[in-house]
Amino acid sequence: MKYQNPIISGYNPDPSICRVGDDFYLVNSTFEFYPGVPVYHSKNLVNWELINYCLKDKERLYLDGARSSGGIYAPMLCYHEGEFFMTTTNVSHKGHLIVHTSDIYGEWSKPVWIDQGGIDPTLLFDGEDVYFASTSRDKEGRDGIFMCKIDPYTGEKLSESVCISHGCGGICPEGPHIYKLNGKYYLLLAEGGTEYGHMVTMQRADSPFGPYEPCPHNPILSHKDNPDGSIACTGHADLEVDQNGNWWLVCLGIRPSCTPQRGLKLHHLGRETFLSPVVWNEEGWPVVGNDGRIALEMDGPLPGAVQPVCRDFADDFSEEKFSLHYNWVRNPHMENYVRDTAARQLILKGSDVTLNDTDTPTWIGIRQKAFEIEADAVVSLAELGEKQEFSEPCPGKNNDSEASKRVGLGAFYNQFYHYEIYLTREQGQYKVCLAKHIHDMFARTAEAVVASGKNIHLRITSDPLNYDFWYSKDGEHYEKLGGGSTAGLATEGTMYMSFTGTYIGMFAENAEGDFRNFAVKVNKSE
Repeated sequence: MKYQNPIISGYNPDPSICRVGDDFYLVNSTFEFYPGVPVYHSKNLVNWELINYCLKDKERLYLDGARSSGGIYAPMLCYHEGEFFMTTTNVSHKGHLIVHTSDIYGEWSKPVWIDQGGIDPTLLFDGEDVYFASTSRDKEGRDGIFMCKIDPYTGEKLSESVCISHGCGGICPEGPHIYKLNGKYYLLLAEGGTEYGHMVTMQRADSPFGPYEPCPHNPILSHKDNPDGSIACTGHADLEVDQNGNWWLVCLGIRPSCTPQRGLKLHHLGRETFLSPVVWNEEGWPVVGNDGRIALEMDGPLPGAVQPVCRDFADDFSEEKFSLHYNWVRNPHMENYVRDTAARQLILKGSDVTLNDTDTPTWIGIRQKAFEIEADAVVSLAELGEKQEFSEPCPGKNNDSEASKRVGLGAFYNQFYHYEIYLTREQGQYKVCLAKHIHDMFARTAEAVVASGKNIHLRITSDPLNYDFWYSKDGEHYEKLGGGSTAGLATEGTMYMSFTGTYIGMFAENAEGDFRNFAVKVNKSE
């Protein structure tokens, strides 16, 4: 049965999967974005519904002051005797944690913390024993996988942490998962770094503590030498068997935005979740996809019929609750977000925290799930008195200005990389403006005077290489204000190591804005 990759598009990296009966559940990393660790559900491994988050309050997810691409790394999800367990690392607060629940649609337990260094934790339930492994470093500074026994309900360590593997020769052995199959313990790893040398390797042993022997055809998955270029950076995988006995692998990968003719390797949508069938050879080793490679279109014995995938999003603010697809940057101040269902609008109350700060701006967005999108919102500035009128641009916080008192719509990667079209008022005039922040440069690049600050239609369109920014006074006749290259929001160009992807979102700074009819449509041909 044919299906399309990625199975979960947009920024959804480090997938971990588990099956309960004929239901599949999957989680991903979230870094500095809130809530933490989305939970997806599927019956057929291709159509996934976002059903919950594991970490939804400050006790479970403390992100205040978290750097960009800090926060939550590489969750692992498993099921044991009626309970779901999720373990992950908050690199910005206290390290490894475990939460559990018997109702994956409901609330998760309070976290317990594990006293072991590193990132990318995993759990193995084996009889009466529970093993906890993660990526860390030995006394000589070598990266490796460290393991101990624990109590998953208290976090108490029941044995010392020991190194069980240094990987199979690639840099940064990480993302461990351990499976017990036919009396053997299989150790799945990501190696090579999560960039263009990323790969998946496999080892096995007679004991969970090793010694481990490598698969003779490692790496079992890698696109580092793939000339096609449509998928790159494949790695950080997890295995699961379906109810029919067929094996599958989920992994992260990217879809490069630049064409081979440009000779550049760039991506801005983030690392996405891909799926591949797996078979086991006569020697008991896994063979992934097309001899270790995957494709945008694949064929496999899926456990259910595939339905058309719709990636459009729309919110007319008629419902009281926020969609699960919304995220915030770090722990949000929810008093600044008011869903006025009677007027069908979202009121954003901007603070003096801007999009350029390592803090919590008044911003709410959804993942950009495709290269070609059209995003819209109808935006109004709240009434302003003369003393609140915005002044001419001048030097200020984080190279921003008094003109950062704005409300609008933008493409946001992190505080150093974002483009936005917004409303403001200066010297008695309302304006629609375009601004960009790349590295340490923040500037307004275009502006146009409008008659009022009420009911201005803002629009963002995109293709793999460019964003365009539009405005309209009546919602029918749009004028282009300017554009921006997607390369400005690409992971490869950031000045600090980053692991996230682009969002389309609404924001307010030092002003109050009313938003109606927020929608992001995906080009159906993509």
